[in-house]
Amino acid sequence: MEERRSQAIEDRHEKLEELRRRGVEPFGYRYDVTHATAAARRLFEEGEARGEAEAGPVRVAGRILSVRTHGKITFIDLADREGRIQLFLRQNDVPEYDLIPLFDPGDWIGAEGPVFRTRASEVSVRVTSLEFLAKSLRPLPIGKEEIDEETGETRVHGGFADIEQRYRQRYADLAVHPHVRDVFIKRTRIVSAMRRFLDARGYIEVETPILQPLYGGAFARPFITHHNALDMPLYLRIADELYLKRLIVGGLERVYEIGKDFRNEGIDRTHNPEFTMLEFYQAFADYEDMMRLVEEMFGEIVREVTGSNRVVFQGTEIDFSPPFQRMAFLDAIAERGGFDPATASDAELRDRLERLGVADTEGMSRVKMLDELFKELVERHITQPVFVIDHPRELSPLAKPKRGNPALVERFELVAMGRELANAFSELNDPLDQRERFEAQAALRAAGDEEAQTYDEDYVRALEYGMPPTGGVGIGVDRLVMLLTDQPSIRDVILFPTMRPE
Repeated sequence: MEERRSQAIEDRHEKLEELRRRGVEPFGYRYDVTHATAAARRLFEEGEARGEAEAGPVRVAGRILSVRTHGKITFIDLADREGRIQLFLRQNDVPEYDLIPLFDPGDWIGAEGPVFRTRASEVSVRVTSLEFLAKSLRPLPIGKEEIDEETGETRVHGGFADIEQRYRQRYADLAVHPHVRDVFIKRTRIVSAMRRFLDARGYIEVETPILQPLYGGAFARPFITHHNALDMPLYLRIADELYLKRLIVGGLERVYEIGKDFRNEGIDRTHNPEFTMLEFYQAFADYEDMMRLVEEMFGEIVREVTGSNRVVFQGTEIDFSPPFQRMAFLDAIAERGGFDPATASDAELRDRLERLGVADTEGMSRVKMLDELFKELVERHITQPVFVIDHPRELSPLAKPKRGNPALVERFELVAMGRELANAFSELNDPLDQRERFEAQAALRAAGDEEAQTYDEDYVRALEYGMPPTGGVGIGVDRLVMLLTDQPSIRDVILFPTMRPE
């Protein structure tokens, strides 16, 4: 149901109708932009350095931030994705000057004219023609800016302060908050850096199914849908892993995918049901090779964003200079917990979890309890990048046994600021061992573990054709972007996060 219009919205509709009565199309078709606002400024400043009083003409376009009329002169602040510039309009110079009373903040306009510097020293476009591009029928929640005379700091009062509404109306959030636009521009740079890094090393980018007859590759509950024509259930993928490793079997020796995964789980500061993963796999490599590759990749990405190997997240400086520290999974629990987790009974593990405040431990398997103990005792206390290595075999049903200790597997997780950023294995390529592990996972599911992995007979068949030794890595793109853009919540780096209906 359409909400009742406020008086401000009614006023804008009246202006819309008045524009049409005057023969002005309020929603334009195109505008030939020659310069972004920043480029227009640079053009003038370069000419000014040569002693020129004007530059251009230029054609700029953007949203109106404010309109100030003084007699026969009007100043308009215009914003585009690169910044803002002032428009200087004099009544006798602009044929469309009589339309200005119909302008509102938020409207899109195009303006043409030379760039000059006003008496107040403001770089401005001296407008000679004006074109209406789109009428804003709803006022944007633009805050009022105030500059502190002592510090020069710009403060914004009012505006779009409700964080839930900002997530729901991301279009308005982006429109009024340049710093939010910057986060998503950096996100694009981060993903582009990932692609460049892998492309330069002979990886090929591929696409694998999002709708899958079986889900696998992680411990998670799936989203379920139904295919009408085939009359069968399908699952939104929880990981790309098993299909990418099928491609290694097929002879595509270095592959990667950047795509959406979906897990039917809770929502918190580091979890969204729909999220982005980078997974890449390399034949003839093991987890040691992948650790070195991850160190190199993270170093390049951090330098791309910050210009150095360091980034500040929520006031803490994180140094991504290689090599990263390593710690063994079970040894870290023993050191932090003061007991040997390998020999502790299930009852002791459960008791320690309950003392740490972890609820619903009664149905947890032993390996799940070890995982929760690691998160509570160790992971949340890690600040600088650390490779957590050599996990229990039962916790990693797709990883090869550790050489010299088959109770463990060759796996690492990269952890920083208390959260997992990457997960990697020496990939299990023995089809007989893989079959046994799938059977063990099936037993856990039968015992009530809804997140245990499913038995994928076709994947085992693929391994039976032969998969070479392979190293594989999964990187949570959203969490990495959080870290590199200093954002406290995963919702701050996803354009349209999952929300309850209004």
